Amino acid sequence: MPADVVETVRWGHTGLTAVVEIHPDGPVSLRDLSTGALAAEPPAVPSEAQSAAPSEGLSAVTSVAPAAVPSSLSARVAQPLVEVLVPGEGRARASQRLSETAVGCRLRYAGSARSIADGWHELRIRLRDETSGLDAELVMRSPDGVPAVQTRVRVTNTGEHPVPLLAVTSFAAIFPASRAGGLDLLYADSEWLGESRWARRPFGEHVPDLGLPGHGQHGKGAFALTSQGTWSSGRHVPMGGLTDRESGRTWLWQIEHNGPWRWETGERLDGAYVALSGPTDLDHQWSELLAPGESFTTVPVAVTVSGDGLEGAVAALTAYRRALVRPHPDRATLPVVFNDYMNTLMGDPTTDKLLPLIDAAARAGAQVFCVDAGWYDDGGDWWDSVGEWQPSQTRFPDGLEEVLARIAGHGMTPGLWLEPEVIGVRSPMADKLPAEAFLRRGGVRVAEHGRYHLDLRHPAAVAHLDQVVDRLVEELGVGYFKLDYNINPGAGTDVAAASVGAGLLAHNRAHLAWLERVLDRHPHLVLENCGSGAMRMDYAMLARLQLQSTSDQQDFLRYPPIAVAAPLSVLPEQAANWAYPQPGMSGEEIVFTMCTGILGRLYLSGDLPRMAPQQLALVEEGVRVHKGLRGDLLRGVPCWPLGLPGWDDPWLALGLRAGDTTHLAVWRRPGAAPAAVLRLPHLAGRDLTVEIAYPAAAGGWTWAWDARAAELTVTASTSAPTARILRVRPL
Repeated sequence: MPADVVETVRWGHTGLTAVVEIHPDGPVSLRDLSTGALAAEPPAVPSEAQSAAPSEGLSAVTSVAPAAVPSSLSARVAQPLVEVLVPGEGRARASQRLSETAVGCRLRYAGSARSIADGWHELRIRLRDETSGLDAELVMRSPDGVPAVQTRVRVTNTGEHPVPLLAVTSFAAIFPASRAGGLDLLYADSEWLGESRWARRPFGEHVPDLGLPGHGQHGKGAFALTSQGTWSSGRHVPMGGLTDRESGRTWLWQIEHNGPWRWETGERLDGAYVALSGPTDLDHQWSELLAPGESFTTVPVAVTVSGDGLEGAVAALTAYRRALVRPHPDRATLPVVFNDYMNTLMGDPTTDKLLPLIDAAARAGAQVFCVDAGWYDDGGDWWDSVGEWQPSQTRFPDGLEEVLARIAGHGMTPGLWLEPEVIGVRSPMADKLPAEAFLRRGGVRVAEHGRYHLDLRHPAAVAHLDQVVDRLVEELGVGYFKLDYNINPGAGTDVAAASVGAGLLAHNRAHLAWLERVLDRHPHLVLENCGSGAMRMDYAMLARLQLQSTSDQQDFLRYPPIAVAAPLSVLPEQAANWAYPQPGMSGEEIVFTMCTGILGRLYLSGDLPRMAPQQLALVEEGVRVHKGLRGDLLRGVPCWPLGLPGWDDPWLALGLRAGDTTHLAVWRRPGAAPAAVLRLPHLAGRDLTVEIAYPAAAGGWTWAWDARAAELTVTASTSAPTARILRVRPL
């Protein structure tokens, strides 16, 4: 290829355009990732490396004159499409970034191929570094019509000597923006009881303007977020985003891994870059030794694009997630789950306590009843003795079967709490299973909070869990498992691995494979993802499992900001938000906690048998309202009329847009002013009808609509806490 010509690989469909730029004397880079169909192209210039006809999807290779591409400076400093960090060479320039690695800068285009299957478009870009002997293949997949792309990278050692890997990106690119100073950065802190705390901050708060053009060099720092161990969302949700305030152009990304990850952004001469990866040596003690002929594949990540700001990007991400998740009968019905734990039995179930609760849950409209922790315990101190998962004889004198039969007799699906990946240090299984069946460091089993952690690479660990699940499903009729996960084993295991991080990654992948086999054997079994609330909320798990417990938060006043933020982190129909009404609550307090669950996957608890009839009527009405909008839950997209929620915000609001209907959940917490202004720009200029959907007979709330400003002013004369579900439609 002549030195003054740049080739481009253009690929996409009706919802997405990707343009990959091939520089004659620089790394391959992603020049554009945007919404909409590919524009008309000049006739393609054949390339020796092109390996598939353009007719296989909207894709072509073209050669363009220098005037049609960025300046020579931009070409020299283009962000490499794939970054590979190896210890023998490190980075092309000293930094702690995953940007401009020595291998990444040398990788050159070696071909591409395109295909379409099952509604997904796929592009494979092959790259080669002659110096190291490493080949890299970037795979881009996108569901038809959706402005989102999933990417991963496969690195192969084609040389004659082993090559250690210290980091490999799954995605790396420059974010297209008018100027870095006009960007906002999106990210979410997360911890037990305080999940999905999203923030939107000016890019410059974390990445200052350093005057890089005056120095002629890229920056060395970055704003980076990471996870630790197996709690993929224990510190931060495995997501992030950038949005241009001037144009509205937005990228929103998620890392689809049930273990360690890293994402970073920073400033380069050619703009703000984004690099997404799974585990790395620097952050997670991960390295992989590639022998000649061996390959390593990164964890998948996804990037959605929008020209309509954050909510446009969330709509794209919602559509992508719906295309990604495993088909399951649960997705069509979204049954209401009652769980006996939260503020109710709290891990102390017995037959006497459960039977009246089961009857009351059925009357309230529950369709699944899950017996939570404690059903296996005879001694009252079960935390460090779990692992056999045999029903207690003391808690259930006539057997757990009596309880499960009562559930089934009401037409509800019986469910059980299970924490499959752990074995208590006092459990009989700790000695029955071989030492090799556990994560180990230096020959010692990894223990945390009185539990050992199974290594699901080992067949004995898998056989034990298969026996447990199959027995409970086939012998007891269990149709629902709440899969909890309450420990984090740290960096990993050094058994049969090049590094402890590599051992953990192999275990993470074995865990996903086990879950898939369970669902293959029991296709109607519903699996809930839980991990001390939402400490492992990622789309490695949620592409496979049916719903996600969004928190362990027991304070009904503190739960709403978690529920409001949840649809940014997880599909609305997967977001299991707890509602736990109690006999000691006022009517307004019962409505307040029910509203927390209604616009998500309603996850009900509470001491229903001791409620007064009027209290139980409010619960039953809330369940009916939720059931009535489940169809909209499956197709709706979220919006935030008060912006992303702050943890202490006095007013909170979540919208769900479905066709011409916008469902609004609005909470007024103690200390709030009487009124709040909700912004609904999608309804600007239209006359509206606004009605209280729940509770229908309640008063104390009024509203006024300003069509020109697209603002709905809501006023509550009822004392806080108070909440309502509103239904808004254009006239």
